Amino acid sequence: MANVTVIGAQWGDEGKGKIVDWLASRADAVVRFQGGHNAGHTLVIDGKVFKLSLLPSGIVSGTMSMIGNGVVLDPWALRDEVAKLEGQGVEISADNLAVADNCPLILPLHRDLDGLRETAAGKGKIGTTGRGIGPAYEDKVGRRAIRVCDLAHLDDLEPQLDRLCAHHDALRAGFDQPPVDREALLAELRDVAPFVLRFAQPVWKRLKKVRKAGAKILFEGAQGVLLDVDHGTYPFVTSSNTVSGTAASGSGLGPNATGFVLGIVKAYTTRVGSGPFPTELDDDVGQRLGERGHEFGTVTGRQRRVGWFDAVLVRQTCAVSGVTGIALTKIDVLDGLETVKICTGYRLRGNVYDYLPTHSADQAAVEPIYEEMEGWSESTAGARSYADLPANAIKYIQRIQELIECPVSLVSTSPERDDTILMRDPFED
Repeated sequence: MANVTVIGAQWGDEGKGKIVDWLASRADAVVRFQGGHNAGHTLVIDGKVFKLSLLPSGIVSGTMSMIGNGVVLDPWALRDEVAKLEGQGVEISADNLAVADNCPLILPLHRDLDGLRETAAGKGKIGTTGRGIGPAYEDKVGRRAIRVCDLAHLDDLEPQLDRLCAHHDALRAGFDQPPVDREALLAELRDVAPFVLRFAQPVWKRLKKVRKAGAKILFEGAQGVLLDVDHGTYPFVTSSNTVSGTAASGSGLGPNATGFVLGIVKAYTTRVGSGPFPTELDDDVGQRLGERGHEFGTVTGRQRRVGWFDAVLVRQTCAVSGVTGIALTKIDVLDGLETVKICTGYRLRGNVYDYLPTHSADQAAVEPIYEEMEGWSESTAGARSYADLPANAIKYIQRIQELIECPVSLVSTSPERDDTILMRDPFED
């Protein structure tokens, strides 16, 4: 049986939560390997809605869930999210949740800096969620982070605080802000430490044991490849690598453990926040797709920008992330359209491109080249068999496969877990 790595193959918000939840019910362990609580997943199970930001989606189904070392962890957000899910009847304990003891922490000073920078940026804003993710990753690579394991040694934290505050106090002074209140920070850490330490352990060691036993591991990515700090629409990206290769470094298992790479892709395209978006629609069709698809960010509540399916982008993300097969979501949102369009290339200053150029100015200037197809009037909502889909919907799916040069393994036809058409089982690959 193969392990499976799930990533978003657009700008995030592709419906990963439902797919991960669906797969998690058949896995033995689920691992988050990058990002922070800026990544929202919505699960709908028997009509009940669960909104997750930090916890792996498998936690709702009772699957062993782990937060890997590649994640930046806000301990207070973790405590709040656990309490919220427990209030919805989800049982969470050290038996089904593990947090890597080498996870860097997101601190209040990171949230402060995130907000100060965005406010000062004016028109140069990149659209962060303001949750301190980027500054926390900066401190990680700057070797001044406080990590989960440090919560068990708070009496010995002074040298690390010296290093951390020397950096942040200088930045805060530039924004006319007072220095970090070290005593207040220590008090907050002392308060939250017992809760986090209940779950802290060497996740790499736990995973090694799970893998040795022949168990099925599901690696859960956050955001999407187009937000990858290297391969995305820089600088309008997140602060971590979102490609599938990060599953290895962000969990503590080698690259041969990641298995089948499943890229989650919407049947159209959306993104939240600033940045280039070649197929964006500012018309009635875009408004209709946004309303029918309930396109609002799980974490931020911000309205998502909406556009036609961009095969150029998805072909590119599948290539750089080694996608084995895609899960196509929200096909039902396109029901009732007379025609549907797919972007097959770009024009830029008289030239045709079959990829998205690297420079942000070129990305903003490209013009999409569209292929138009006949839509379908029949409903795809809730279909659980390929034979239940309208003929033109099948043609649309087949054309997407051809253009992105990657097969469709799953089709999701509603937010409900069981409204899923399976063409190729990732765990059987």
